[in-house]
Amino acid sequence: MTAAATAMTPALWALVGWAAWAMLLVTAIVSARGWQVFRGAKRVTEFPGGVQHGGDVYWRLYRAHANTAENLPIVAVLTLIGTLVPVYRGTFDALALAALGARVVQSLVHVSSGSALAINVRFTAFAAQYVCFAWMIVELVRAAR
Repeated sequence: MTAAATAMTPALWALVGWAAWAMLLVTAIVSARGWQVFRGAKRVTEFPGGVQHGGDVYWRLYRAHANTAENLPIVAVLTLIGTLVPVYRGTFDALALAALGARVVQSLVHVSSGSALAINVRFTAFAAQYVCFAWMIVELVRAAR
């Protein structure tokens, strides 16, 4: 491979950012759990998967991570194929970065509040990501012609 073929594109950096964001959310969950165990407030066995445990903020953090992880395969596939196919970099890279930004906003709003306004903002950020994903698919189809 040439140096140009292995260069990190903004879309690939967005994928790295997505993975780093997921890791940051996991670190926050593990830290919250560890702190509860350390204080003696919970036993290590008191964190069942998929069942609400802990306070509202902790549960929203748990769900924000799950949402991030659920969408990681989509952004990974689109970004990696977009790296292999000669897409128009400007648009494709901007869409990948916008999707990452919307994901971060969605997670932060999800963790911060469960109010109706927060849910609407969170949904808007989610919808923005899916518009970016759909547009990335269009860019891939265009490039494949």
